[in-house]
Amino acid sequence: MTKYSIFSLARNALTEHRNWTEAWRSPDPKPAYDVIIIGAGGHGLGTAYYLARNHGITNVAVLEKGYLGGGNTGRNTTIVRANYLLEGNEHFYEHSLKLWEGMSQDLNFNVMFSQRGVINLAHSDPQVDAFQRRGNAMILNGSDAVFLNRAEVQARAPLLDCSDGARYPIKGGLLQPRAGTARHDAVAWGYARAADAAGVDIIQNCEVTGIDIEGGRVTSVQTTRGAIKAGKVGTAVAGHTGHVAAMAGLRLPIESHVLQAMVSEPVKPCLDTVITSGAVHCYISQSDKGELVMGGDLDFYNSYAQRGNFPSIEDVVASVISMFPAFGRLRLMRTWGGVMDMSMDGSPIISKTPIDGFYVNGGWCYGGFKATPGSAWVYAHTIAEDRPHALNECFHLSRFARGYTIDEHGSGPTPGAH
Repeated sequence: MTKYSIFSLARNALTEHRNWTEAWRSPDPKPAYDVIIIGAGGHGLGTAYYLARNHGITNVAVLEKGYLGGGNTGRNTTIVRANYLLEGNEHFYEHSLKLWEGMSQDLNFNVMFSQRGVINLAHSDPQVDAFQRRGNAMILNGSDAVFLNRAEVQARAPLLDCSDGARYPIKGGLLQPRAGTARHDAVAWGYARAADAAGVDIIQNCEVTGIDIEGGRVTSVQTTRGAIKAGKVGTAVAGHTGHVAAMAGLRLPIESHVLQAMVSEPVKPCLDTVITSGAVHCYISQSDKGELVMGGDLDFYNSYAQRGNFPSIEDVVASVISMFPAFGRLRLMRTWGGVMDMSMDGSPIISKTPIDGFYVNGGWCYGGFKATPGSAWVYAHTIAEDRPHALNECFHLSRFARGYTIDEHGSGPTPGAH
């Protein structure tokens, strides 16, 4: 950093940043766009960026009812992984992981991707067999996986209770070394800045209230800032996918649920990897600020609210303490809820629809954040070319009617996790 930039930083810090250049514009909507993306989270902003970068489509608007990154992108536990068994999922998430590895350089924006590894704990002999099988499948599909015995798990997480008397005895764990965490806000900011620089209009406080269809083709969207014509429209609205699709007359095979997460007070570094357990129903990592970031299972009631209930918080905390008894003395600092759009098979929908020019990206269950770059990459291809990318052919909406579901509910930290 130069002497000039240091003094500039100090000067603007004392003047409430009045002289700073905005990272992206705040334009008024134009009358028409080639493509409109609904939702300015990571998936929507990333799709707009790849439409411009990969396909040369820059007359694009990203519409956001609230503020950029204010949905699930800013309400998750930041875990990035590609540890799937089935080929369709593993190829897709491995591609996404490779994009994560080059994202900061690509966007010229530090997304703080930390490849600290993710360990799925095995608590029984059948789980050991299942995780070893999954690890072998990951390796065969070009990803990385290492099965750890109990001593190796203990060496990586010294505070984890690996004793014979543990409430959930640990038999080993499946490690993906290249997995880890990233800064969720930075992902949205990086994609927003890059998309804006390519000419994309990011329009906040612009809620879509209707979708106009003529002759079986989408023609425009109705918004709180007036009607906007569009050649193509794509949704990227996470837990509100079913609500927005209903505006176009579509009923999707998804349900929206609340998923809570929480952090402890900050402590000195004590956990340098991500630990997950399906049997215990929780996952935990430590943020760069020292907070222990924790999550568990759904609240199991349909809701669009970004808040949950106390029993789920209590369940997660009890689960964490059962694995890490030393954490029982910490105080919980804050909690939040995200809205999960749960598909019927635990895998996403990235697809054309029966309506010409209308595309859906949703059904991410527990796995939306880690899929951000891969999802945006293939979704941009699907919209630009009006056909799926090879990596999202299996995620077509029609699979539910045809019986070609991708049932991989058991790949996450909880029994229903994706």
